[in-house]
Amino acid sequence: MSSNTLNAYIGGILGFIILILDLIAIFEIFQSDREPLWKFIWVVFILVFPVFGCLIYYFCSNRDKHKSKH
Repeated sequence: MSSNTLNAYIGGILGFIILILDLIAIFEIFQSDREPLWKFIWVVFILVFPVFGCLIYYFCSNRDKHKSKH
């Protein structure tokens, strides 16, 4: 396997993992009891900055406080 093929393979796997984490974060945002404006802001931030948006959401969003009470 050449170096380019291996890099493409690893990049594809990392991209897929980021996509899954972003989708989980967006689903969690929609299930939360946040104000609609904050939901919109978080989703846009994650869509515009997929890697950093997801990381910032998971580390800085105070997720425990905003869990759905269903």
